[in-house]
Amino acid sequence: MHVVWWCTAESGVEKTRVTAYAHKTLREGHYEAEFKVPASFGPVGAVLVENEHHKEVFIKEIKLVTGGDSSTAVTFDCNSWVHSKFDNPEKRIFFTLKSYLPSDTPKGLEDLRKKDLQALRGDGHGERKVFERVYDYDVYNDLGDPDKNPAHQRPVLGGNKQYPYPRRCRTGRPRTKKDPETEMREGHNYVPRDEQFSEVKQLTFGATTLRSGLHALLPALRPLLINKKDLRFPHFPAIDDLFSDGIPLPAQTGFDAIRTVVPRMVKLVEDTTDHVLRFEVPEMIERDRFSWFKDEEFARQTIAGLNPLCIQLLTEFPIKSKLDPEVYGPAESAITKEILEKQMNGALTVEQALAAKRLFILDYHDVFLPYVHKVRELQDATLYASRTIFFLTDLGTLMPLAIELTRPKSPTRPQWKRAFTHGPDATDAWLWKLAKAHVLTHDTGYHQLVSHWLRTHCCVEPYIIAANRQLSRLHPVYRLLHPHFRYTMEINALAREALPNDLIKRGLAVRGEDGELELTIKDYPYAHDGLLVWDSIRQWASEYVNVYYKSDEAVAADPELRAFWDEVRNVGHGDKKDEPWWPVLDTRDSLVETLTTIMWVTSGHHSAVNFGQYHFAGYFPNRPTTIRKNMPVEEGGPGEEMEKFLKQPETTLLDMLPTQMQAIKVMTTLDILSSHSPDEEYMGEFAEPSWLAEPMVKAAFEKFGGRMKEIEGFIDECNNNLDLKNRCGAGIVPYELLKPFSKPGVTGRGIPSSISI
Repeated sequence: MHVVWWCTAESGVEKTRVTAYAHKTLREGHYEAEFKVPASFGPVGAVLVENEHHKEVFIKEIKLVTGGDSSTAVTFDCNSWVHSKFDNPEKRIFFTLKSYLPSDTPKGLEDLRKKDLQALRGDGHGERKVFERVYDYDVYNDLGDPDKNPAHQRPVLGGNKQYPYPRRCRTGRPRTKKDPETEMREGHNYVPRDEQFSEVKQLTFGATTLRSGLHALLPALRPLLINKKDLRFPHFPAIDDLFSDGIPLPAQTGFDAIRTVVPRMVKLVEDTTDHVLRFEVPEMIERDRFSWFKDEEFARQTIAGLNPLCIQLLTEFPIKSKLDPEVYGPAESAITKEILEKQMNGALTVEQALAAKRLFILDYHDVFLPYVHKVRELQDATLYASRTIFFLTDLGTLMPLAIELTRPKSPTRPQWKRAFTHGPDATDAWLWKLAKAHVLTHDTGYHQLVSHWLRTHCCVEPYIIAANRQLSRLHPVYRLLHPHFRYTMEINALAREALPNDLIKRGLAVRGEDGELELTIKDYPYAHDGLLVWDSIRQWASEYVNVYYKSDEAVAADPELRAFWDEVRNVGHGDKKDEPWWPVLDTRDSLVETLTTIMWVTSGHHSAVNFGQYHFAGYFPNRPTTIRKNMPVEEGGPGEEMEKFLKQPETTLLDMLPTQMQAIKVMTTLDILSSHSPDEEYMGEFAEPSWLAEPMVKAAFEKFGGRMKEIEGFIDECNNNLDLKNRCGAGIVPYELLKPFSKPGVTGRGIPSSISI
């Protein structure tokens, strides 16, 4: 290992470099080098490393020890893979822990700072290689595989007005033969080398491991699950059996692959050598096995469940679609004033309820209506557009009033829509339950595609690319954001508004004259806990920024920061670059607000929509991922489906829900996605070495960690307060998704710093 020490050369005169060879020692994983440094050499600001092995080497840290006293060692925090010189002759550059704005960079490091950034940007050409650490942009043009099957053709997301989308990291793979716009999916899916999972995470949560485990599991189970006539669960006790008896695993099943992916699901049958696949009971079912069937739990989960981001204050009535009625049919909603006032038992008129901010809507109408006919072309799948109206009770809880399901018009049929309520007779009560299943499927799909994937994983990736291309490793902003980007690109292979503004936009909060937010629903667990975390992150970001930027002018004059933000907006999110909501980074306050947003999205927001997936969706009837049958009343009249429904409504519900194989696939995946890795790093728990090297930053981080521990205790108090009925009550799962810390596994709590699963 060839090592070159580089002086900071504060005077502007570049000093002679000091070179040495590092040799392997008897201590495993340690290399040492001895060299003489002139007394006039000055502070060491960088070290260059050349790897003379034929394989890459991971370097955790480099310590420069003088005079045999390790207490005065200069540490270089590397945590990086160094390529072989036979792959790339350029030496790797590592900087000292001291952070510098561009204007404060010592003269001896200025050229190295620029050179390192240039290496990270690459030249935009060729296919990226496994060992590289180049960050560049591309559109999502690798979603389909037309060479394998023409039906697998998919549109390109990003770079066009029809499908605006954030950018991903460029891989440079060849294009498919059938479609020159689509990139081949075969071969290595490039991720910059240091963005790849650690060995611990690879063993527990790697996407490749998930795929291989499912490939071993599903073929083994298929003969046990499928009979010739029926793929669905025959009755609800058969669903319960997944959590009690389990499914016997044939002896030839690839146990090693399955155990690696879902170790807590493979159980040894007592007093035998047989194994079964048995799912852990999700917490909401363990507390109340009938909760999924209840209206109050259906409503509660819109503010304290897996997707508390979509409910909005209803501000206009009557409700109308904004879509073209010539294409989709009449815009007026089937939910009328009479229906709502009847469901409110005449206590309030609609006008009074609107004025009092007592009506809320879960609106999946216009977002899903254009896709209804496309989905219905698929086998065993259907879709409606939906709207659900809720009433805020005097107890601070929500009560569902009405659900509207809509099928748009087509060339052969007019539009169909109907409002459902929990009526006084058995038929209406069961139709209401079926309608709820459709709404829950819509909420599940929107949660996964928008609240989770788009607003966290997808939107963050351009920020990671821009930060690595434009912010030097010496830059304090890079060092603040770096732990929030850990593994995000590997798991992907910002929300435009931050939490407070999102709540205001949805009518769930108003800002008072003193600037403080007042929640429209006082007991809104996600918003309440989220704002505590948000404020704590903002204070940490503010104190950090003020250490390095002494004025607003210093922010505006920072060329790397300006280049980073310009690239985020104009390249990474180029399809939305002209939107009016983009902030300008020219003051300390605007920088703090932007950094807080990025850190919140990668931590609190992602935790709120991810780590409760098994708790709330592990029992799949509570959040079905697909619905396979239309409502039996869609066509009207006494048809076959309606007769079947009237005779045995439970059978109709089971026919609608996912098949056995679909359910097991989803349940297995959700168990993995809800799990914390043993090497998870939680907000406020571990400080970066560069933070500890600066006393003021170290003190600010320690205060931040203390606040996060206080939030833990405060959330526990709220969850034990019987007056807060959306988070405390008989059989209710306490809201813990924004508790900052957790042990490994499926816990339903914990805020990791980054999107690592």
